[in-house]
Amino acid sequence: MSEMGRKEDYGEIEIGKYELFFKKSYKVINTINDFLIGIWFLIGSILFFYDSLKNIGIWLFILGSVQLLIRPTIKLVHDFHLRKYLKEGYRNK
Repeated sequence: MSEMGRKEDYGEIEIGKYELFFKKSYKVINTINDFLIGIWFLIGSILFFYDSLKNIGIWLFILGSVQLLIRPTIKLVHDFHLRKYLKEGYRNK
């Protein structure tokens, strides 16, 4: 596990010939991203009740929307690393 990091950073469940694999740090990053999306949209919605703060609310909605685009990026990076891990694992067997 030289390039992959420490073994405790990964979870692995064997189900017959299939393995369910995930890297814990990706799950944490994804959860933090989802939490922040909720915060931005909640605060933006509250600010929309006040005419003087609507512009800030709009910017928070835009920020939340950008973070919604980050979600699939995190998943793509995870899938890329998973594919690389699986290829290396099959070569070593």
